[in-house]
Amino acid sequence: MVATGATILGCLGTELSASEAAFFREADPFGFILFARNIESPAQVARLTAGLRQAVGRDAPVLVDQEGGRVQRLRAPHWHEWLPPLDQMAATREGAAARAVWLRYRLIAAELRAVGIDANCAPTADIACDVTHPFLHNRCFGTDPATVTLAARACAEGLLAGGVLPVMKHLPGHGRASADSHQSLPRVEASRAELLANDFAPFAALSGLPMAMTAHIVFSALDPDRPATASSLMITLIRQEIGFDGLLMTDDIGMHALTGDFGARASAALAAGCDLVLHCNGEMDEMQAVVAASGTLSPAAAARAEAALAQRQQPAPIDSAALHAELCSLLHTGG
Repeated sequence: MVATGATILGCLGTELSASEAAFFREADPFGFILFARNIESPAQVARLTAGLRQAVGRDAPVLVDQEGGRVQRLRAPHWHEWLPPLDQMAATREGAAARAVWLRYRLIAAELRAVGIDANCAPTADIACDVTHPFLHNRCFGTDPATVTLAARACAEGLLAGGVLPVMKHLPGHGRASADSHQSLPRVEASRAELLANDFAPFAALSGLPMAMTAHIVFSALDPDRPATASSLMITLIRQEIGFDGLLMTDDIGMHALTGDFGARASAALAAGCDLVLHCNGEMDEMQAVVAASGTLSPAAAARAEAALAQRQQPAPIDSAALHAELCSLLHTGG
C-alpha cells in the first residue's frame, strides 16, 4: 500500500465543496468520517461518499458512528431507528444475545454499504459500571467482561459479514470514566491489576479486529501524566499486553479532553504510537494544522492499514426483512 496521509477527516456539509475537494486531493487522508450534519437522504449520502473517494482518487474508507440509540448518524425516516446497545441487551431473550447483536449489525452494515459507507465506529467494548458517564453508559453492551466480549464480537462479525470494517472503541477502556471526554479529561484511579482483569479484558479478547480507536483518558496507575491517546506507555500496553496489532486511530482530537493546538495534538498522538489521527468537525483551518503535523502513514502503519482494508469484503446478499423479523422475534419488546 502506498502511504497515504496519517489522517481521517470530516467535511462540513451535505455536499463536498470545490475547496474541500482540492484540499483532500492534496492532503490525501487515509479515510473520511461522516456526521449528522452530512446526512440528509440515501441518494445524497451516496453522492457525498462517491465525491470524497473521487477527491483522493481511490477507494478510501468512509467511516460513521452508527452504534444505535443516541449515537446514530443515519436516522429515520430513511434508516431504521435502533435501540441503544445496552437496552437491546436487556430486551433480548435469554441465550439469544449474540445472535440478536449479529443480526442488528448485519442489518446496519447493509444500510451503510448501500450509501457507500464501509467502516463503522463500533463495537463499543467498554464496560458500563456505576460511575460510567451518561454520555457512554447505554452505549455499552453490559456490565461485565464476558457479556461485553460476547456482544462486541457479534457486532464486529455482523459488520464484517456485511462488508463494513468494525472500529473497536475506546482502547483501552472508557467505562470507569465519570467525566465526558468531549468536555474534559477523565482520570481513572483503578489499579493496574483491576484494569487488566476487567476493563481491558474485552479488548484483549478482541485484539484480532482490524481497527480500533483510543480513549482520551488518563489511567493514573499506568501513566499519570498523559491521556492514553498521547501516551507511549499506554500505546505500548495496548500493543503488547492487550495484544492489539491492528490499525489504531485516535478518538477525535477536537475533543476538550486534549490540550494544545491541533498540530501539537496530532504530533503527540503519532509520537505515542497511534497510526492515524481522527479530526471530525470539517473546519478547514484545523484540518490544515492536523495534516501538516501528521505527515504520511509510517511503514508499520501502512502495513496495518493494508491488512485492515483487506478485510473489507463484498458481502453476500441478504433478505433484510427476514433478518429484521428474526431480530424482532428475539426481543421481548418485539423490535
